[in-house]
Amino acid sequence: MGSLDAIAPTSALFQPAKVGEITTLHRVVLAPLTRCRANNRHAHTDLGRIYYEQRASVAGTLLIAEATYVSKNAGTFSPHAPGVYTEEQIEGWRRIAEAVHKRKSFIFIQLWALGRAALPSALEAEDPTLPFVAASPIKLSDRPKDEITPRALTVPEIKQYVRDFADAARNTVHGAGCDGIELHAAHGYLIDQFIQDVSNKRTDEYGGSIENRCRFALEVVDAVSEAIGESKVGVRLSPWSTFQDMREENPVPTFTYLVSELVLRHPNLAYLHVVEPGLAGASDIDAREGESNDFLRKIWAPRPYIAAGRFTRESAMKLADETGDLIAFGRRFIPNPDLPLRLLKNQPLAPWERGKYQLPESPSGYIDYPFSEENLEELGVEQVKQYT
Repeated sequence: MGSLDAIAPTSALFQPAKVGEITTLHRVVLAPLTRCRANNRHAHTDLGRIYYEQRASVAGTLLIAEATYVSKNAGTFSPHAPGVYTEEQIEGWRRIAEAVHKRKSFIFIQLWALGRAALPSALEAEDPTLPFVAASPIKLSDRPKDEITPRALTVPEIKQYVRDFADAARNTVHGAGCDGIELHAAHGYLIDQFIQDVSNKRTDEYGGSIENRCRFALEVVDAVSEAIGESKVGVRLSPWSTFQDMREENPVPTFTYLVSELVLRHPNLAYLHVVEPGLAGASDIDAREGESNDFLRKIWAPRPYIAAGRFTRESAMKLADETGDLIAFGRRFIPNPDLPLRLLKNQPLAPWERGKYQLPESPSGYIDYPFSEENLEELGVEQVKQYT
């Protein structure tokens, strides 16, 4: 069983961290990554089980699994992104959780709804009755001119979404046996669309003031915390991201209020996960002068905080040593399934292959990246099979 215990680490990056009800053996976290390898019923197969088991090979690793639909109505852009609302989907996640736990690691599932980020063509193909909805009727600027505009959710529909998130949390933890859930309140998806004024032009109790724009997010956190316990709930935010037409002129007041409310309402949440400036979705951008998440670290301290965004071994160790943060790695974890051990030993890292990020139901670029030959015996794993 792979562990970092055999080597005396000097950086906090390789020290344990208490995260909700679990204790990781190091602070290298798998970031949630949409890979589109589920079947066309949004259910994971053995491909997903193998993928997550490989990345759980270093004991004590926290894996945050990819964004997962909370209900059929949560929107879709691909039939191969997973859900957690049918028995087949829950069973797929159950097999993944069992494999991860067998490796003595941990798994949270990120829960999402797409809102205006859904593709109307994908909705039509899956079920013509599925609605194309958002916080407000504002379409994304890069969409075709002849694409329909999403309609604003009604208040009863908003309340149903709150229940859907709670049901999905129960399915994840009580049904599939995962360690917790992460709410995807980042990158311009539905929760984020309510939070930020660039995408929320409502005039009812869910729009206008900062308090009203944060209402939906906080209601969802309340509901999932009641469903599974707040110590099994994490929240992901991206205050500075411009992905999908997001980013307020000044995000600080909005996110100061939101995170302050999280502290007041749910002081025992598992963690806060925040995307660093300079990352927009899967793309690197230049951070603007003055952009920093330190204001959120200050509010959230001393609770578990996960930072994500373009980290190298050196920058991750530096931040972990300075702040105690856990560090989420996405692209670097894809071709390096034993990443925590490679980072500890300062072993070479394989490069990622952007063209293989999302190949529906394909093992290529998913489960065919090898472990370091130096780590096989220590991890107690066999070298992975290569696919053509």
